[in-house]
Formats: sequence, C-alpha cells, structure tokens
Amino acid sequence: MDLFLIAQIAGRGVAIDTVQVDSVVDLAEVVAVPRAAGSVRGLVALRSRVITVIDTGTALGLSPMPASATRAVITRVDGHHYAILVDALEDVASFERQPLSSGLTLDRGWAAAGTGLVERDGEPMLVIDLSCLIPHQALAA
Repeated sequence: MDLFLIAQIAGRGVAIDTVQVDSVVDLAEVVAVPRAAGSVRGLVALRSRVITVIDTGTALGLSPMPASATRAVITRVDGHHYAILVDALEDVASFERQPLSSGLTLDRGWAAAGTGLVERDGEPMLVIDLSCLIPHQALAA
C-alpha cells in the first residue's frame, strides 16, 4: 500500500504519490514571467524561495486554471521547487496502486501524466506524476 494525496484537477479526482509532495499551500500573488512556457503561470515567493507556478489545466492541454486558483501542491523536480495548481485538496490515504490497463485511453496531457490507478470507494482514480506537468524549458533552467 502506498500513501496518496487526493486532489481535484480540472474537476477530476486524482491521486498523487506523497513521495512527490513537499507541502500543500495557498499561494500569495503570482508574478507573471515574460516569454515563459504557456503552462508557467509565473513565480511566487514562498519560505524565502522563488517557486515556479504551473497552471495544471494548461499543462494537461485543457482550459487554463481560473485566475483565482491559489491552492497548490509543492513538488521538487531536479532540485527545483514547483507549485502545481489544483482545484481542491481532499485527503491523504493509503491505496493499492494498480497499473493502467492496456485498454484504457487517456486524452491530452492525462496520457503523459497518468501512471496508474487507485480505487477509492469503488471508483477508479488516476495516479499522476507531477514531474510530467513541468515544461521541458523549465527543467533546463
């Protein structure tokens, strides 16, 4: 059994392995970054660090997150911190991770981010890899 953070992204419940979660926060004002990748909402100061804020909707090839979105999961990828915007955070719970079935078709960015499934109250939830939401340009910086 693995421990997962349950979140809502684009109206869909998802499971995030807690190994990828540094913290969860409500963000202060985000400062836009000119010429950044479309999924980069901007930068925010958090605990004396500058954090890149990722618009999860855009990163998944969906509609951008609303400007009012401030709830985020902080993750660390290749030594850099990122704030991954979410609609809501629900709970932390243990689940048995299942592989994605070969007949399952995921669209848009869900296909790249989805790594498995967990079952919560009889309903399957997609396990996502937060590092797949980070644009390649941001990783090269």
